Amino acid sequence: MIYLNGKEHEDYGSLAELLKDNGYKRDKIAVEINGAIIKKSDYDKTAVNSGDVIEVVSFVGGG
Repeated sequence: MIYLNGKEHEDYGSLAELLKDNGYKRDKIAVEINGAIIKKSDYDKTAVNSGDVIEVVSFVGGG
């Protein structure tokens, strides 16, 4: 079990899989796992482990 934005989710093998399955657009988000910010260039090679606390923040434009 992992925690994504405060809600329990089933385990995922990778961060890339989690983002894709949950409809996130990589160019419009920032990701933190267990308090560490993950570089966009590392999304494909970042493993997601049981118990991880993941926060995904979406950027919204405005004026």
